[in-house]
This record gives sequence, structure tokens and C-alpha cells, in this order.
Amino acid sequence: MLRYVVKRVLLAILTVFIIAAITFFAMNAIPGGPFASEKAKDPAVEAMLMQRFHLDKPVGEQFLIYLGNLAHGDFGISLKTGREISDVISESFSVSATLGGMAALLALVIGLVLCRGRWPDRVIIFVTTLFVSVPSFILATILLLVFCLQLQWVGVWSPSNPNYVLPVIALALYPMAYITRLTKSSMLDVLGQDYMRTARAKGVHEWLVIFKHALRNALIPVITYVGPMTAYILTGSMVVETVFTVGGLGTKFVSSINNQDYPMIMAVTIFLAVLMVVATLLSDLIYKAVDPRIKLD
Repeated sequence: MLRYVVKRVLLAILTVFIIAAITFFAMNAIPGGPFASEKAKDPAVEAMLMQRFHLDKPVGEQFLIYLGNLAHGDFGISLKTGREISDVISESFSVSATLGGMAALLALVIGLVLCRGRWPDRVIIFVTTLFVSVPSFILATILLLVFCLQLQWVGVWSPSNPNYVLPVIALALYPMAYITRLTKSSMLDVLGQDYMRTARAKGVHEWLVIFKHALRNALIPVITYVGPMTAYILTGSMVVETVFTVGGLGTKFVSSINNQDYPMIMAVTIFLAVLMVVATLLSDLIYKAVDPRIKLD
């Protein structure tokens, strides 16, 4: 187990490095720059800013300087606001984590509960297919228009009075529907196995058959999906946060791309990549706890 974890950690470091390199060079290949949109620019001031942030150096040298700073835990400062990026990520991620955590929990609980529907089975299949097919920005816009603007049941998001109801629902609908379909198909496969018929023949109660034998074995593909899903939701859906004007990490990422704020783009990308590889590693370790027959090589 320890050997496997060490190997995966080293692979994760390599993965994050490759993502950082691709992002850095692709970002610098885009025409323009972080100061290109500034009005009434003084050439001397612009040259000083380029020198201050090492933007006057070759791209390869810029990347090495960035890696050196990153190795010391320095994400740099925002080229637009002048704030420390680590402080910005800390503040905005707390909002995204609260929103994403509630959405992930809601999606997981409802997705597992709905997988065993009987009489409303066709309704569940129709609803889950609908939510899987409709893009999140359309669902978020519909929820905002109907429940916030038309019915006025829910107030508009504000930092002083945050209301997580509509953003959580908009974030949770797609993963909830996908988990329901994934669990249902996996359960149907497990319920047809010989050991399930043997358990029923021995007189084991139906709920024990479902939750102890069937659901435990059916959770493997769900765990595969839930790990990366949780990491993505915790960082905040960029589209949903933009629709509801939630000041989370997703919103900061979108604005940094629009402003070509290079340090902020790099920091958020690396932060998301680290969360993804950690979530994937945890998913693999949970496999072993759920099904001891799985061998980690």
C-alpha cells in the first residue's frame, strides 16, 4: 500500500508539472498581455511593469522563475489588483468549498436514494436523463429567472446575505442525475449475480441484501466518478458562479482569463490540478476499503 501511495504521489507531481507547463506556454502564446487593455498607457510605466513581473524576459526563463517562486510557496501577486494570490484563493475557495460541499453531498445522497425507486422508476429515469442532458448554465439561468426574479422566493446573492439554495441546486442537479443512473445500472448488474440469489434463498432480509451486499459492490463505479466530481465542485463551477454572481474561485478564474492575469490563471489551474489528483488518489484508496479483493499495484 505504501509503495503504491508513493508511486501515485510522484506521478501526481509529474502530472501537475505537465499541466502547469502546458498552461503557462499556451497562456503566453495568446496575443496581447495583461497590460494591453489599459487606457492612456505611459510607455515608461508599461516597460517598468513588464520588468517588475519578468514579462520582458523569454518565455522559457519566465517559466523557470515561476517554478522557483512556486517551490517556495509563492504564487505571486495579481497583475490587476496587486493582492497576494494566496490570500485571494483562500478567501474565494471558502465560498466555493461551502457551495460545492453542500452540492456534492446533496447529489450523492439523492443519487443513491433514487437508484432504488420502484413505482416512479420511469419518472426517475426521465428526470435524470433530462438533468444530464441540459447544460448547467441553462439550469442555473432558469432557476434564477423563475425562483429569484419571477416568484421572488429566493433573494439575489450578496456577500452580506449569501443564499446558497439556488446555486447548490444548480450545481447538484447534473451529478445527482448521473450518480442515480450510474448506481441504478450498477445495481441491476449486481442484483443478477449468484451470491445475491443465494442471500435471498438463505432468508436474508431484503434491506440487508440491498445495502450490505448489493450497494457495497455497486459503489465501485460511483466512487470512480465522485472523486473527481467532488474536486471539481469544491473549486466552484465557473458557469454557475458567474450566473449567480457568487464571488467564489470559479468567478475569480473567469475574470483572470478575461484580464489575462497570468499569475492568477496559473495559481487557480495548479490548485484545481492538485485537488483533482488528490481526489483521484483518495478514490483509489477507498476502492480498497469498499472491496478488499481489489489489489493496488
